[in-house]
Amino acid sequence: MRQLPIAATLSLFAAAGCRSQPAATPRIAGGEHERTMGTSVGGQQLSYLLHVPVASDVPPDGWPLLLFLHGAGERGDDLSLVRVHGPPKLTGEIPELSRCVVVAPQCPSDAWWKPETLEALLDEVRALTLPDPTRIYVTGLSMGGYGTWGLLASSPDTFAAAVPICGGGDPCRLWQDRVPAGGFDLDELLRAKDVPIHAFHGASDSVVPADESRMLVRALEAVEASVRLTVYPGVGHDSWTQTYADPALYAWMFAQKRETE
Repeated sequence: MRQLPIAATLSLFAAAGCRSQPAATPRIAGGEHERTMGTSVGGQQLSYLLHVPVASDVPPDGWPLLLFLHGAGERGDDLSLVRVHGPPKLTGEIPELSRCVVVAPQCPSDAWWKPETLEALLDEVRALTLPDPTRIYVTGLSMGGYGTWGLLASSPDTFAAAVPICGGGDPCRLWQDRVPAGGFDLDELLRAKDVPIHAFHGASDSVVPADESRMLVRALEAVEASVRLTVYPGVGHDSWTQTYADPALYAWMFAQKRETE
């Protein structure tokens, strides 16, 4: 019998080992879950919705993960409010969302998104769901748009792509007496210049003027960031409904992967 050279034999065993490597199966069952963070961080212990794909064909590197941040109107202690808009409402309609871990926390009443709390939430969810570390995304609307920009500034190395909608950087520019002071630094946001960002805004938004997005996008463009802005003519504050209903958004977003060293 003809024998293969030792090097070739080892290569075959190595290839077989790679093929048999188990997928990163989540440590929580597929389906819809309502959970609360295990610990309080930054004075907040967020409750959250968690969608885990029910499909058995888990990708070898794990499912992608999308963090969704709602707007001010959905704050409180009733998690059903978080399903009113955006990805939590659409996991059964958008194929890309059904095959993605979607985490949607609820901000407490009269509070604001805190990056340190959201980062701790992401750590908790990643330990549960074992997502692909190169395919973690963030999006949010209105107050959640601010939260998205804030997370990009605080954690520029976490996300593969970001979609802030009708948000801005420093909320004190518009609501000095209604939001916590400080916390957003434009220079820190510029560290996220390698993260693909697609921002959306309504040209006729009277709640958060489109110039709040334009200012951040221009600053990022000045450092040659991967950023673009879509402004809908004649659209007011609700620029999220048509954005989240567009299949092209998900095709673009989930095609992005974060480079690792």
